[in-house]
Amino acid sequence: MRGLKYVLLAAAIFFFASAATPKSEAQISIGIGVGPSCPYGYYGYAPYRCSPYGYYGPEWFVGGGFVGAGPYYHGGPGFYGHVNHQYDPRYGYHGGYPSHGPYRENPDHFQSFHGSRYSDPVGHYHTEQQHGSYTHGGGGGEHGGGGEHGGGGEHH
Repeated sequence: MRGLKYVLLAAAIFFFASAATPKSEAQISIGIGVGPSCPYGYYGYAPYRCSPYGYYGPEWFVGGGFVGAGPYYHGGPGFYGHVNHQYDPRYGYHGGYPSHGPYRENPDHFQSFHGSRYSDPVGHYHTEQQHGSYTHGGGGGEHGGGGEHGGGGEHH
C-alpha cells in the first residue's frame, strides 16, 4: 500500500508540473552559417580547405569578398566563374595553402590569373566550349570583375 501511495504522489507531481509548463511548438532550424574565412576563397567541396591565390578568377570576388562556394555560396543562381584547376588537389595540386584569415588583395590584382575552366560553386568544371563562350558573373567585383569574361551577365 505504501508503494502505491508513492506512485500516485509521483504521478500527481508529474501531472501538475507538466500542466504548469507552457507548451511550445517544435522548431527545426537548419543554419549553414558562414563559410571558412580564407584570403583567396576556399574549395567548393568538403573539407572546404582554403584555396591558393590563382585558383579563383576575379568574378568570384565582389567588393573585396568571396561569393562563396559549396553550401556557403551566396551569389546568384546559375553562376559559373573562371578557375585554374591546376590549383585543385583533385587534379594533382600539391603546393601550399594559405592560412585562414580575411581576404587579402594580391599585389598583381589578378593580372597573372589564367583560368583553365569554368566552375560552378560546388566545383563542377566546364570548358568554355562545353558551356558556351560566356560566363554567368557574380557581379564584377571592384578588383577586376567584368572585363572579357568577368561577372556582370552573359558575354557572347
